[in-house]
Amino acid sequence: MKIRFLGATGTVTGSRYVVQHDGAKLLIDCGLFQGLKALRQKNWEAFSFDPSALDAVVLTHAHLDHSGYLPRLMREGFRGPIYCTPATRDLAAILLPDSAKLQEADAERANRHGYSKHKPAEPLYTSEEAEAVLKQFQPQPVHTPFTVGRLQIAFSPVGHILGAASIRIAGDGKTLTFSGDVGRSNDPLMQPPEPLSATDFLVLESTYGDRRHVADDA
Repeated sequence: MKIRFLGATGTVTGSRYVVQHDGAKLLIDCGLFQGLKALRQKNWEAFSFDPSALDAVVLTHAHLDHSGYLPRLMREGFRGPIYCTPATRDLAAILLPDSAKLQEADAERANRHGYSKHKPAEPLYTSEEAEAVLKQFQPQPVHTPFTVGRLQIAFSPVGHILGAASIRIAGDGKTLTFSGDVGRSNDPLMQPPEPLSATDFLVLESTYGDRRHVADDA
């Protein structure tokens, strides 16, 4: 398997990873870059791959730094399935249209006050595009493998938010796991993350990997 790290590298936002194996080409997560202007400007850069050549997108969860670039991916030619858990699809149906409305409002404000160097300023994607990409979602139950080409893929709950899951990809006797954002073992609202199965390679989200959570009386 070959992996290309296109986001969440050198920063903690814009999660995007291309996985290629035996003719199949997947995009794991499709997140917005958020935060400082230098990061947000990355959202306007051309793709370093052909979106129309992707066989599928697989999402760990619905937060915009993991799913918020999907309408733009669709605009640039992606027409394949978007696999995720059912709860991730339900949350994306709220978050993606809301993200589009905010971007439309920002563009309208910039045009009204004339503070953008672009004439006219435009949103990264529109409400119509956010609604349209939802039709490509194909929710899959956790612990139930599905296939893309010769790859077998399965979700496993990791807490964090509703629907959040790790992604396990198996092919030709090797396994690759993307942890996604992992929740806490003692969260007062969410179920604890399930232990990961053995894997040959692990791509681990490590935003807070250099510290321990304080003990809270929940």
